[in-house]
Amino acid sequence: MNKVELIGRLTRDPNVTYTQGEKPMAIARFTLAVDRRGRRSEENNADFISCVAFDKTAEFAEKYLHQGTKVAVVGRIQTGSYTNRDGQTVYTTEVVVEEMEFVEKRASTDGNGDGEAAPAPEPAPAPAAPAAPAQQRGAKPQASNAKKPSRTEQAAAIAPPDMDLDTGFMIPEAYDTPWN
Repeated sequence: MNKVELIGRLTRDPNVTYTQGEKPMAIARFTLAVDRRGRRSEENNADFISCVAFDKTAEFAEKYLHQGTKVAVVGRIQTGSYTNRDGQTVYTTEVVVEEMEFVEKRASTDGNGDGEAAPAPEPAPAPAAPAAPAQQRGAKPQASNAKKPSRTEQAAAIAPPDMDLDTGFMIPEAYDTPWN
């Protein structure tokens, strides 16, 4: 199994390019600074992990990620090599990002001024479905004249208000970091 889970901060804004062709695809490259804990608490170091994301995930990174953003990524390790201008073989290792999400919420506006992110609010309970009218035994169900909602309308009804329905990612207006 080749699976990687990381939590870290972007060292700089993602570098996004698009492939050429009939249907261009986004490719986002960025580096995550991931804390490495030492045996003693004062020995905190960081590993700098190269990451690459494709298509919708890359478009999300281009639109919403910036230097200092703390994200969690899930992906796989991929190795490769190329020959540089000097004729030397260069070996590469990077994480191909398959999933990504924000780790911090936007700083609260309660005026505490400590620069810490506010704790995540508890999710609101889902609205209860309206109770079906009681039917008598043997009675035929009532035909409804209401139009059945489309899949997009159904998704919008159950998705959190800060979710991008095209990508399935949370919209970053609900998130912030102390670097903004």
